[in-house]
Amino acid sequence: MTDHVQVSTATPERSQAIALAQGAVKGRLAAGAQIIGPVTSVFWHLGEFGEGEEWKLLLTTTRERYPELEKFLLDNHPWERPEVIATPIEGAQGCLTWVSQAVSPA
Repeated sequence: MTDHVQVSTATPERSQAIALAQGAVKGRLAAGAQIIGPVTSVFWHLGEFGEGEEWKLLLTTTRERYPELEKFLLDNHPWERPEVIATPIEGAQGCLTWVSQAVSPA
């Protein structure tokens, strides 16, 4: 299994996604982040069907650093129970080496 993951979540406002991205990258929990949006989400939540606009946040990290990144996102997210998903990734070796080096504790 791969040693690297892409983590996704979403926020209701662009500024919230930027704040999460900055905190994760400055804290060396993620090598980098991309913010995409607004995006339209269609979902079930608390037994109700919904649709809304969100800002998608993608972060790249290692499997080893993921638990700390997840905790940071959950502790700082504007929603009480946000979707936080980690997907194993493969990529160019130079890129993956950069990710590993960028999230190594200083």
